[in-house]
Amino acid sequence: MHYGTTVVDAVAQRERGLLADYALHSVDSAGRKHPEPTHPYRGPFQRDRDRIVHSTAYRRLSGKTQVFTRELGDFHRTRLTHTHEVASVSRTLARALRLNEDLVEALALMHDLGHPPFGHAGEDVLDECLAGAGGFSHNRQALRIVELIEQRYPEFPGLNLSLEVLAGQQSRAEKSRAKEKPLLEVQVVDAADSVAYDTHDVDDAVQLRLLTLADLDEVPLWREASARVRKRYANLEAGDFKRCVLHELIDWQISDLIECAERRIAEKGIQSVEAVRQNEPIIRPNDELFGKKAELEKFLYERVYRNPSVVASRRIAQDQLRAMFQGYLRRPELMPAGFLKRAETDGVPRSVCDYLAGMTDRYCQTEFQRLFAM
Repeated sequence: MHYGTTVVDAVAQRERGLLADYALHSVDSAGRKHPEPTHPYRGPFQRDRDRIVHSTAYRRLSGKTQVFTRELGDFHRTRLTHTHEVASVSRTLARALRLNEDLVEALALMHDLGHPPFGHAGEDVLDECLAGAGGFSHNRQALRIVELIEQRYPEFPGLNLSLEVLAGQQSRAEKSRAKEKPLLEVQVVDAADSVAYDTHDVDDAVQLRLLTLADLDEVPLWREASARVRKRYANLEAGDFKRCVLHELIDWQISDLIECAERRIAEKGIQSVEAVRQNEPIIRPNDELFGKKAELEKFLYERVYRNPSVVASRRIAQDQLRAMFQGYLRRPELMPAGFLKRAETDGVPRSVCDYLAGMTDRYCQTEFQRLFAM
């Protein structure tokens, strides 16, 4: 395909001018499990991004809990808005470090694709239900979705994403067992995920009145960001002050990640993807900021995630999921035909888990009331 070859050359030329040598260039992609012709006007990772965005699983993220269920309010983050924030921070980091932005965006948009309804509360229940059959992890489930469950093309199962995107998600699922360090593009998404949830969980907790600004002054990271804001602005209203501190927290973390990464790259003389894979992780905050982030996360765990109203909402959702798992296990014929068919090869428990994990919070609650409430 002459036209396709021209596009490959154009992408390669553009990336040579924009990307660092330690970034993964599209021309160096290992391809896909199921070979496909070159697209006439899109690079490989742009195609991955588009396939993820147009998938059913991606759309359903809009109806899935991030931390707080809808019973507590309707303005806080969903799993989809969290994904968008991670993608935004990831692209900022990637551009500053001259990494492959298309690859980074695809990785970011995919990273939480496997989350079940009710966030980590739902994940814990499904892992418990599958304790004798391999357990459940949202990171592994994302791979199962894009390689098997999504059925959008007649030529192959799943989305047939680039091997680099699959490997990046695999590294999230098996961090402790990985022999090689992940690409910088993968490391960027992990760092951006941390920046996003540390910041937006604080924002949502204050909005839901689970925390006050005075409570947050106990946390060194927040206290220092607040002091920086007060030096620039005087007499801000509480809402404006909170937003300014949140902006400061995001900018502080991103700036630190960029500065630390550039320093480590220079100190270690990293000039290739191979060098990235053989070195310790590059995209991480300095030790002092890492410690302050850990203090914030401990504070959020104790004061927000274990808040009685949050725990009560979580327990109700978990009880419903347990009942539904057992109910579908007894009567698998209640599931759609595709999941019944997959049960023949993967077993009924795993297929039930696939079905439940794909549900939004609302659909899960509706089906519980319709089929199992009695």
